[in-house]
Amino acid sequence: MAGGEDGTAAGAAADAVLTEVRDGVLLITLNRPEARNAVNLALAAGVAAAVERLEAEDDLRAGVITGAGKGFSSGMDLKAFLQGETPHAGGRGFAGICELPPAKPMVAAVEGFAVAGGLEVALSCDMIVAGRSARLGIPEARRGLIAGAGALIRLPRRIPRHVAMGMALTGEVIDAARGYELGRGNRVCADGEAIGTALEVARAIAANGPLAVRVSKRIVDELVELPEAEAWARQEAYIEQIMESSDAREGAAAFAEKRDPVWTGT
Repeated sequence: MAGGEDGTAAGAAADAVLTEVRDGVLLITLNRPEARNAVNLALAAGVAAAVERLEAEDDLRAGVITGAGKGFSSGMDLKAFLQGETPHAGGRGFAGICELPPAKPMVAAVEGFAVAGGLEVALSCDMIVAGRSARLGIPEARRGLIAGAGALIRLPRRIPRHVAMGMALTGEVIDAARGYELGRGNRVCADGEAIGTALEVARAIAANGPLAVRVSKRIVDELVELPEAEAWARQEAYIEQIMESSDAREGAAAFAEKRDPVWTGT
């Protein structure tokens, strides 16, 4: 019986999240459009499984996460929440990604809306691409909740504190163009073009040396909040790792020989 239940759960997760490989990029699609891609246990488990796949497969160099239908995600499934269902999975927190994002780069492709936990999923990514009229916000306070899946921690580090505070306390929803002005996105594109643009960005990442990309991401994630002198000191070990790598020699050789590099990630 337990095996059957496990199979049913795995099937639900597979239905709630779709994956597709495109040129070394794993495209992850939140697939509950009838529920505005709200996060229930099945969706969280599906995302966690996709993230684990991204981490495990060497041929996958970056990920893109998006939503099916008219929007990215409306956040936690409140109906599932009332029934006692958790929106956490895989030891990675909310939506299977927010507390422990992958070590490989992730790009969020946002159309329509990314609100509440949906915005927090986007914020867990390294880059955000959004359609011009997409709406972004953390209106949890209007439901007696807080944006506890990362927005209250990440937003004040990325946009002015008073703006982040205003969004958290009033529940204000802004459009993608305003988010870009505030530094909360990398590209704003025409509506309907977010996935294509995000895949373009991810392919540009995937073409680079995988070890250099991975270490660069780690330095930004781990050292940006440190005092500058300490950050310089801790970065030294990473620099030595890169300078002694096969990829560094291959990159230099490819440049000298006017050819494309063949990366090994070592």
